[in-house]
Amino acid sequence: MADSPFFESPQTASDCDSGQTTQQTSVKSPSGIESDCCASESSVCSDEPACHSASPELQAGLPRQTRVRTWETVPSPDKRPVRESLPEPIQKIHRRWDRFVRLVGDQGVLTLLRSHVTIFGLGGVGSYAAEALARSAVGRMTLVDFDDVCLTNINRQLQAFPGTVGQSKALLLAERVKAIHPEMWVDPVQAFYDQSTSDALLTPRPDFVIDAIDNVTSKIQLLETCLRLNIPVISITGAGARLDPTRIRVDDLSRTKVDPLARVLRKELSKRGVGTESATGIPVVYSEEEILEPEIPEWDRETGFQCICPHREDSPHACEKRRKIYGTATFMTAAFAMAAASHVVRQLTGKN
Repeated sequence: MADSPFFESPQTASDCDSGQTTQQTSVKSPSGIESDCCASESSVCSDEPACHSASPELQAGLPRQTRVRTWETVPSPDKRPVRESLPEPIQKIHRRWDRFVRLVGDQGVLTLLRSHVTIFGLGGVGSYAAEALARSAVGRMTLVDFDDVCLTNINRQLQAFPGTVGQSKALLLAERVKAIHPEMWVDPVQAFYDQSTSDALLTPRPDFVIDAIDNVTSKIQLLETCLRLNIPVISITGAGARLDPTRIRVDDLSRTKVDPLARVLRKELSKRGVGTESATGIPVVYSEEEILEPEIPEWDRETGFQCICPHREDSPHACEKRRKIYGTATFMTAAFAMAAASHVVRQLTGKN
């Protein structure tokens, strides 16, 4: 979980905020970068505000007004790109990779240029992981997140600025990594991962998955699916409510300590037949630092928590549904991301 810790709830494998299993709502999955996020489906977006304008919620004042966002259906797996149809990665190493070649070698960079990584969850951890991999010559990337940028994301998410509030996290991040690595094939998908969308969102089949999902039900589904399909995966546990990046560790899920989300993952995966008393084959990034209880901001003391995010009220993961809002820091989420990106690069290049 990129931004917040998790404490066990009485319901099994439920939404970590609401205690209820959520229904997915999702939008289109372009296979490239478009300057206008409504360009290929103009009839759907014709009544929407400009895709690259600041959030109308902020202009209307706080607390925010309900945004009317049109969700679309994730294409079925047979309509998603397949590996054979993707453009061939560039075979000549550009001089921008000079310093990286000196670390992993020519063959290592060529391997990364041909590799495909899918990142689920593009918040404080996922956004930094995407940029780290783009700057590490990964040539193909699928970026999945159902959410839009919120003003409260600015302290830790790379695509979050005052002027990008209300825009798709996936599309914004895709533009950023494409600017870093112009030859990259990047597929931004604004969709909610669950059992019904799993096949489509794992097409084309990636060489590696980074799980930075904030929804426990979806997280368990993704990890179980990656194990079943033999897709290498690394999972992120709780990066929120902590301040010390030196306590971050990478280890098999079975050997984690302190982190409450890792404990829940072990319990739920064990119910699904995944042995967790010995190595599970699921590496996780976690912290051994104890969770810090949140301070209450002055603006919440009289009224209680007021969400200002520009999401629909029926968003799959709205912050109003959370039992508690924990604090976050970019030096924690970024450190989790760097540990995950390092693991992916070392695994793909054999530099273990």
